[in-house]
Amino acid sequence: MPREIDEAWVEEAIARYRRIDSLRDEFDRAVRATEVTVRSPDGLVEVVVTAAGEVTEVRVVGDLRGRGNRDVSVSLTTTIAAATDAARWAREKLRAETFADYPRLEEP
Repeated sequence: MPREIDEAWVEEAIARYRRIDSLRDEFDRAVRATEVTVRSPDGLVEVVVTAAGEVTEVRVVGDLRGRGNRDVSVSLTTTIAAATDAARWAREKLRAETFADYPRLEEP
C-alpha cells in the first residue's frame, strides 16, 4: 500500500530549509564583515582580524626604541594568537545570534 504524501509537511520542510539557507548566507556575510581589534599587552602591536579568522591588518602602534627583534616577535606572536581567539569568540557570538532558533546539534 503506497504511503500518502503530506504536502503541508513537505512545504513546511522546504520553507524551513530556505530559511536556514538564508540565515547561513547572512551569517557568512556577517562573519566576513565583522572585525575585531586586539592590542598586545605591552601596547606595541595591534592586530585586526575578521570573525572568519582572516588577519586584515597588523600595526605597530607602540614605540620600538629599546626593543629588540625578540621583543617584537613575541609581541606579534601573542597578539596574533589572541586575535585568533577573539575571532573564534566573535564567530560563535554571531552564530548564536543568527541561529538562535536553531540550537547546535551536540556531537556524540
